[in-house]
Amino acid sequence: MFLPLFNNLRDARMPVTLREYIDFLAAVKTGMVLYDVEGFYYLARASLVKDERNLDKFDRVFAATFKGMENLSIDDVINAVDLPEEWLKKMAEKHLSPEEMAEIKAMGGFDKLMEALKERLKDQKGRHQGGSKWIGTAGTSPFGAEGYNPEGVRIGQEKSRHQRAVKVWDKREFRNLDDSIELGTRNIKVALKRLRRWARTGAEDELDLNGTIRATAEHGYLDIKTRPERRNAVKVLLFLDIGGSMDPYIRLVEELFSAARTEFKHLEYFYFHNCLYEGVWKDNRRRWSEQTQTWDILNTYGPDYKCIFVGDASMSPYEIAYPGGANEHWNAEAGTVWLARAMQAWKHNIWINPLAEKHWQYTHSIQMIREQFENRMFPMTLKGIEEGMKELVR
Repeated sequence: MFLPLFNNLRDARMPVTLREYIDFLAAVKTGMVLYDVEGFYYLARASLVKDERNLDKFDRVFAATFKGMENLSIDDVINAVDLPEEWLKKMAEKHLSPEEMAEIKAMGGFDKLMEALKERLKDQKGRHQGGSKWIGTAGTSPFGAEGYNPEGVRIGQEKSRHQRAVKVWDKREFRNLDDSIELGTRNIKVALKRLRRWARTGAEDELDLNGTIRATAEHGYLDIKTRPERRNAVKVLLFLDIGGSMDPYIRLVEELFSAARTEFKHLEYFYFHNCLYEGVWKDNRRRWSEQTQTWDILNTYGPDYKCIFVGDASMSPYEIAYPGGANEHWNAEAGTVWLARAMQAWKHNIWINPLAEKHWQYTHSIQMIREQFENRMFPMTLKGIEEGMKELVR
């Protein structure tokens, strides 16, 4: 009965193997989700999705595969949808009162209920409104939507009305998660995890299971060993464009900054405006009074740092290419000179752009920055940040 789900996932170009599908069927056969539709969704997702980037595709395929039966032909329903009787039996034992069980027995029990549903699927020729026999809406038939029957199977209804349906087999809506959408903090953390170099540092506060087993075997008594916890040892230097054309992206950049501070123990950050010049700062309220000389940054942080610039790169080309081109102060050297120095100091460098990639070609300054970074400019999407992290570890 679940083969259409597997075929639809393959048609959607999701990397689902036959082995994973067989494991999914084996998990279903254990009975852990016999009457829990939401549990069935999570079991299918856990079995068939290996990468969070494919969660959105899975949700859409899942919804299309198990959508309301009123949208399917009768042949499709008979051939592709087999409502598990065991789900109904288990749910009744847990949720139905003796009076409700008696009402269901009036139809001849669960076997009769499922038999009647299949017969009506064969006999019904179209949508039915009202009434008490056919599969339809706003009636008292046990099968359909928007009606009432104490022993019903809800089909084609957005949400429950009386909480009396014995079974819900219908379209479910889940929050999108795709590798092309703008990111929330959680998703950014997933992308940033691509930039990892694990090392054991700090106090010995983690159980060393293999060491404990070895020491216990050698000494003849329980000898617990600990070791420093593994941490991401990557060092990151983050330069954040602030103000002007970046104002629409404040929330997005805040989420990136928050995720980066969580993921990287060794993180240093500085703000700049439009392009890198002779000074950067850490507090935007004191950007003029408490600047740090860029030369000091270049001489303080070693070549083992990964350098990430974040900005929309939208500015006058003069701000990049000419001395005195900055729009807020007189810069003795062109922005491109300072960017070149940063790229020389930190060989592993990228530029992350919150502006949608489809618009990059229309802005001259973006093309200039992109060319200087040798096309190492990535969009601020899950896929873009993951590609950027891979570039930094090359």
